[in-house]
Amino acid sequence: MRFAEENPPASPSAEALAEAVAALRAGAVVVCPTETFYALAVDSRSPAAIEKIFALKGRDAAKTIALIAADAAMAFALAKEVPAIARRLADKFWPGPLTLVIPARAELPAALIGPDGGVGVRVSPHPIARALSDALGAPITASSANLSGAPPADTLAPVRVAFGEKVKVMLDGGKLPGGAPSTLVACRRDGYEILRGGAIASEAIAAALANKV
Repeated sequence: MRFAEENPPASPSAEALAEAVAALRAGAVVVCPTETFYALAVDSRSPAAIEKIFALKGRDAAKTIALIAADAAMAFALAKEVPAIARRLADKFWPGPLTLVIPARAELPAALIGPDGGVGVRVSPHPIARALSDALGAPITASSANLSGAPPADTLAPVRVAFGEKVKVMLDGGKLPGGAPSTLVACRRDGYEILRGGAIASEAIAAALANKV
């Protein structure tokens, strides 16, 4: 198996990025680093590619998959409407470990849309994840690169053991910091709800929205 980078710089080389983007455009799964753990990335516009993640991980089909976008404009293009609360939180915390659940456009793949009609997306502070989305021109999936029920991976070693030849391209970001996952916040016209606590404290969310909700 060949990896796109073994000892990467702060951002991927043009060759490594081009290889990864070509794989995504061909419907393949790519492993990439995020601000916490390694993730399985596919082109979020492809239902068939998204299904490969469920098959690789043994993931429950009822669980939706969150996305990473290159910037706020790309993230909000996924929404049928963007609540003002979402824009305020994005302005404050993106790029950062904050996943916003916003009302999804109906034409998005079903595996990305939760039972409440929302899609989860963040702009990652990790330069490789963001560059991959930017070069693809679309959000990428951000499902952790592990078998369902296994711990998330902060190096590529357990990813290689778990998936072997099933994933051909892996962007190596070295040892990642791990830690708390992104905070998950559902944004609506009339308010917000913290669906999962994480790296950004609930008090920081409330402070950013003080007198604006």
